[in-house]
Amino acid sequence: MQKVRQHHPSPSSRPPPEGAQGSPIVGLSERVYETTKLAALFDMLSNQGHPASEILKDVNLPAKEVYSSKARISLKQLLTAYKNAVRLSQDPHLAYRIGATIHISTYGMYGFAILCCPDFRRTMQFATRYHMLAAPLAAISFSEENGSAIWSIEPNLHATTDLALYRFITEMQIGIHISLMRDVMGPAFAPDEVCLAYPGADASFPKDELRCNVSFANPANKIVFRSTWLEQQARLGNKTTYPAIVALCDDLLDDLTLRIGIAGKIRDLLLADITNPPTSSAAAKLLGMNDRSLRRKLRQQGLSYRGLLDELRTQIALKYLRTTRLSNDDIALALGFSDAANFRRAFHRWTNKAPSDIRAE
Repeated sequence: MQKVRQHHPSPSSRPPPEGAQGSPIVGLSERVYETTKLAALFDMLSNQGHPASEILKDVNLPAKEVYSSKARISLKQLLTAYKNAVRLSQDPHLAYRIGATIHISTYGMYGFAILCCPDFRRTMQFATRYHMLAAPLAAISFSEENGSAIWSIEPNLHATTDLALYRFITEMQIGIHISLMRDVMGPAFAPDEVCLAYPGADASFPKDELRCNVSFANPANKIVFRSTWLEQQARLGNKTTYPAIVALCDDLLDDLTLRIGIAGKIRDLLLADITNPPTSSAAAKLLGMNDRSLRRKLRQQGLSYRGLLDELRTQIALKYLRTTRLSNDDIALALGFSDAANFRRAFHRWTNKAPSDIRAE
């Protein structure tokens, strides 16, 4: 997955504390992603008897477009559907089971490239690099240590201030990962352990399907399995086809970046110095256009300069509140506020919660 450059000046010009840069910042509002994950959620809830109108409440997408190859949705629309799922279903295994229905075949060219990888370590590298093509609501990373292979999963915290939604995204992503691993490595694949960063109960996962232990209140969300799984022969890998498919995925990634467009460039400018962000006019000049043109381009995407700034500040504030012991005064300074009171008022406007509510979670 290609990560957007992220730099959050922190108090006294210190580098951001560890954990403050975990997940990439992507736009919530741009309609640039295929409906793969939404369709899987729609199928599961429909089979449970929930009406389409409730599943898609406030998603702003007609039911007939859920399976359309031409339809494109935003992360915000996908988040809304996830919230609806949390509200509608009493199934404690729902998120994992939705993820488990997503297979290589549902991911188009991205999935075909995963299937064609000539060895499994390259499969892990490819999946990480091109994860953005799969409507990412979580950052993923892969590592190996002491004979274990580890997938780390961290929901994009600008996308949620709700612990139930954080869990839903995490558990669905775990379901997707295990489903894809079984597609490429065989149905016998099973992790050694699933580690979760929040407290809970085993009811989150069907043990007979997961086939491993689950632990809670860990430092991070992880899927741990033996590295020996990576030594097996990739029976469906193809050294000739793989480079050609990677080139096509590069084109898809470039197209995605272009469609995100001017908003992505503005995010980069703002992240370069979120403590002293440029004004809209200054940003326009840096991008080689006038302020009116910049505002018009953003309106075409349903965005505003202030909205982008607030979105980034929300993401960074959430990360600090969840993963550091910085005081509200320090966070206010890092985000360019004159004092903690102004920060608290802004944070409540962004999230309808107080900073103390997030720390309590």
